Parts: sequence; C-alpha cells; structure tokens
Amino acid sequence: MPPFLLFLTVLGLAALGYVLGRKRALASAQGDARNLHSRPTYYGFTVALYVALPAALLMALWSVAQPLAIRANIAQAVSPALVEETGALKLVMTDVRNVADGLGRTIEAGLLTQAETRALDANETDLRALFGQTGVALGADVKPEILSLAQSYRSLQTRAALWKTILTLALAVSGLTFAYLRTNASFRARNAVEQVVRGVLMSAALLAILTTIGIFLALIFNTAEFFQLYNWKDYLFGTTWQPHSGGGRDQPLGLLPLLWGTLYISVIALAVAVPIGLFAAIYLAEYASPRVRSTVKPLLEVLAGIPSIVYGLFALLTVGPLLLSVFGPDKLGWMQGASSVMTAGLVMGIMLIPFVSSLSDDIITAVPQALRDGSLGLGATRSETIRQVVLPAALPGIVGAIILAASRAIGETMLVVFGAGAAGKLDLNPLEAMTTVTAKIVSQLTGDADFTQPEVLVAYALGTTLFVVTLSLNVLAGYITSKYREQYT
Repeated sequence: MPPFLLFLTVLGLAALGYVLGRKRALASAQGDARNLHSRPTYYGFTVALYVALPAALLMALWSVAQPLAIRANIAQAVSPALVEETGALKLVMTDVRNVADGLGRTIEAGLLTQAETRALDANETDLRALFGQTGVALGADVKPEILSLAQSYRSLQTRAALWKTILTLALAVSGLTFAYLRTNASFRARNAVEQVVRGVLMSAALLAILTTIGIFLALIFNTAEFFQLYNWKDYLFGTTWQPHSGGGRDQPLGLLPLLWGTLYISVIALAVAVPIGLFAAIYLAEYASPRVRSTVKPLLEVLAGIPSIVYGLFALLTVGPLLLSVFGPDKLGWMQGASSVMTAGLVMGIMLIPFVSSLSDDIITAVPQALRDGSLGLGATRSETIRQVVLPAALPGIVGAIILAASRAIGETMLVVFGAGAAGKLDLNPLEAMTTVTAKIVSQLTGDADFTQPEVLVAYALGTTLFVVTLSLNVLAGYITSKYREQYT
C-alpha cells in the first residue's frame, strides 16, 4: 500500500475509534454525560490517539530504518571486483538505486510487471530506452551485476513495504481494540489525553534538541577528519585561499581571507541597516499615528519576505552595475567588476532593515508609557523624552537586536554568492570582489568531488567556524539583553 494511502487509512481508523469510543462511554453512562468522569469528547480522543500515535510512530521509524537496512543488505552482496572497477562502493550503490528506481517506475507506468522486472537481462534489454519512457536517465550501460543488485534492491523494497503495511494496520487495530475495551464511565479519559499531549509536546521539544545535537556532531566529526588530513594552524592562520582538485595536503586553505570578507560585508550591511532600521522603529513607535503605523510597518516588513536569491540578483544586475558606472574603469578606476564587497554589503543592509526595525520597534513599544508620561510631565519635549528616557531603557534590547542582525548577516549565503564575488583575499578596498565563508561552503560542496579530499572536507571546517561565530553572537546578545534589561512592575 502506498505510504499516503496507508496514512489515510490510519486516520480513518482513528476517526472510527473516536466515534466508537464516544458512543461506548455514553452507553456505559446510560446516555447521561453527567455520569462520566470526563466529557464524552475525551473518550473519543483517547481511542483515536491509541490508534494514530503508535501507528504513526511505527511508520516514521520504518521510513528511516528501511533504506538503511536495505542498503546494508545490498552492500554486503557487492563484489570487490565491481567496487574496484567502479571506483567506490558509494558509486556502486548510487547506480543500484538509480536502476531500482527505474524498475519501480516501469511497474508504476504499466510497462512491465513485477515478475517481468525480475527476468530482465542487462545483455538483452535496452534499459536506457525502457527507463527513458518513465523519465529515469542512465548515464552508462548497466552492468549485469548492477541489474541483479537492483532487482534484489527492488524486491527487498516491495517486501518491506508489505510488512510495513501489515504491521502498521495491525498496530492501529490493536490500539483501537485495546482503547475501546477499556472505555467506561469511570475511566479517566481527560487525564489520559492530557498525558499523551504532554508527551507529544515533550517529544517535539526533544526532537528539536536532538536535531541541533545531530547537526553539531556531523560538523564536528567531519571537521576532525579534515584536521587529520590538514594542519589546523595552516587553516586558522593561513592568509591564502586557493583550493584546487588533487592538491592534497599542500594546497593553501587559509581561513583568514574568507573571515575577513565575511566580517567586511557584515559591517557594511550593519552600517546601512542599523541607522535606517532604528530610525524607522523610533518613528513608528513614537511619532507615527495608528493609521500610518498600520500601513507603513507591513510595507516595511515586506522586505523580509523577499527571498535572498532575489536580493542577490538585484545586487548583481542593478546595484553592481550602478556602482560600476561611478567607480568603474571608465570613471575613477577603483572598481573592476559588478561584484564587490560594497555591492553585497549595501543590498544585505537593505535586506536587514526590516529585521532591525521590527525587533527595535517591539523593544521600544515595550517601554512603559508611565516613563514617557513622567518625563513629559517634568517639562521634557517628546524628542528629549525619546533620547533621554525611552532609548536608554530600550538600549539593551536594541543592542541584542543589532547583534542578532549581525549573526544573520554573517550567515547569509545566496546574496553573497551573487554579489560579493569568489576571490578569497585580504584587501581594504570595499570596491574589490571578495568572498565569504558561506559562499565557499557552497562552492566546495558543489559538484562530484570526492568527499575524502581536504578541499571538500574543508567545507565542514568552515561550517563549524561559522557555527561557533554565530552561536557566540547569539549568546552575547542573550547575555546583554538579560544582564542590562530593565524590569518594570
């Protein structure tokens, strides 16, 4: 049974359990809901949860474990000669999955039956033409062993899907039966539902934490593998970035040019975003009428909804050529191309304006009106009240917002890929093309490079560096906000 249809079936059983559980509870109370411990709805939800949650959990775990188990089973059957001929076990398994996917699509399209796919012969059948009818492209002729492994792969998938359907439905029906039989007027259904909901919420929170830990461990392990191949001092203190394929341990992979470009662009972006965003927040919070505020603030926050790749195109096609027309070779000669630190920094600053403005506006608005009234009552003007009372009270939160904006600027990717250039160098000229840590992570992991080479593994070291920098900024923002926050009663 297809996964989506199986999911709908489980939902149907849960809905049936809700109806049956509610009816049984009322029947056990002689139709009078006042004799029940809980409201009738809770009894229905109890049965529905017993049906849906275990079955959904099994489906989720099965979806994760099935590909891993099948891959491990097929990998054991791969001959060393095929691995040596192909170059790596990973490439063999990729070919096997592609062919197995093609076999599955031919069955779905009605071109072959399950039995006919098992009888295919790589020497007699043009698999490229057959799979081409289903949209699966093969880059080379399929070896007989690859086809045999793919047939086994497909067979294991079919059996696993069948067992998944059987066990999921059996678990759902078992949950329905168990919950239905224990439903009676004295059953504490509300307590049971609340416990389940509490468990679901705790699991969601735990999942978020585990996801963060998993990302961190993936970065750390791959970074450790990189430093086994490359000297950490050359990476942290190197001033040259010139990776090249096949360079091994001797190629220059210095972090400082990338870090310099990242910080340079971020400083320019903050120089644009902080004054404009802060002044806009002051105006909207203190001077604008409710009608103007309700109109201008949503328009300002529209900037936050524009994808960063659109900002990148705007930088490359509009801002870059505009700067080039002023500072280019035909004018002052300070700028050689449309991509530069200034191009990316200006556009990134525009992108960060709603971020700074929105956070600062919320912080300024949170300052108690009593402080403003007291200042005005002592004879201060509105501008003096804002400058000497409101802004000092909101300053810790505004500083935290600025640091968070800096963290966002440092982590930006697509805009700097388009607008900043690809040259890793140390230069004070903001009209020169430079690159950032995020841009190089993209470039190093793009393509068919071998993930055992230093020039590819360095992307994980760059990711770890970026993770540490942004985490430090976030911790600093939280520390400043909590230490210097004014608490009003």
